[in-house]
Amino acid sequence: MLVAPSILSADFGNLARDIKAICDAGCDLVHIDVMDGHYVPNLTIGPVVVEPVSKVATKPLDIHLMVENNNFFVDLFAPLKPKYLSFHIESEKHPHRLIQKIRSLGICPAITLNPHTRVEDIEYLLEDLDMVLLMSVNPGFGGQKFIPTVLEKAKKLKDLINKRNPACLIEVDGGVSDKNIYELKNAGVDVVVAGSYIFGSDDYTKAIKSLQI
Repeated sequence: MLVAPSILSADFGNLARDIKAICDAGCDLVHIDVMDGHYVPNLTIGPVVVEPVSKVATKPLDIHLMVENNNFFVDLFAPLKPKYLSFHIESEKHPHRLIQKIRSLGICPAITLNPHTRVEDIEYLLEDLDMVLLMSVNPGFGGQKFIPTVLEKAKKLKDLINKRNPACLIEVDGGVSDKNIYELKNAGVDVVVAGSYIFGSDDYTKAIKSLQI
């Protein structure tokens, strides 16, 4: 299991320190939530903050766009060369075009699904994706409770991926901890995003390793 700590739960007054700490503790990716205050009722960070983060981080960036104008935000963040760049299928009229654009920029394209969105809605996009992010909380805020129906959803998605594009990864974001990591693994999940579980712990290395099963 790959682990991507979400910096939404980091101490923004000491962001460089926290980024360095999770990378030194053995995380696999650094997850960055970008919110525009329109698609979700929260406002987070832009490229002015993420650029110095990218210089401190020794692990690849995993940028999750929770925005209305995806094309605009892809242009903003592409110069930072994240490994993954995900956008919500619910907020995009032309997802295939945007996937092609992201890949043309040398970035791995990913699509995010809200808790209510069916995995079948992206079946015919799977061949062009490197990852699908399943939200196991409603997007917008950290520290929410895990929605268990995502386990069934991950299994359905795994079946579709095995038929369409076995190389595509499944990522889950929201309420992840050592209490549900084995269930997520058994459901076919490859990557987990964890914020408060990691940043709220006294030992980042121990918290990260407890998820890398």
